[in-house]
Amino acid sequence: MALINRTTGEVLAKQVRLCDTFWKRLRGLMFRRSPAPEETYLFACRRESVADASIHMLFVFYPISVVWLDAHKHVVDVALAKPFRPYYAPRRAAQYFVEGVPALLHRVQVGDVLEF
Repeated sequence: MALINRTTGEVLAKQVRLCDTFWKRLRGLMFRRSPAPEETYLFACRRESVADASIHMLFVFYPISVVWLDAHKHVVDVALAKPFRPYYAPRRAAQYFVEGVPALLHRVQVGDVLEF
């Protein structure tokens, strides 16, 4: 599936991997030495929540962008997550979050609407 910024019309990623199970969410990007240029992951939570949408960067060896979305796919927060930091959480409740290359942050703003 593709990731599109509906607010700007820009295709953010042509291929997105869905992480919708506990094990896929737990593994995420851990133990990978470097990201592929277009490597993008979409994580789906069961409900909107700050706690459920929080992430860790343990055993992730490079910085990534994180974009948190509410149930209506509105961007509620963004962050540049740095390696081995134990905790990142959105400022508002989120049901989805996207992890990708750091450059993704320059193409998304809080309030944008994404489609996948």
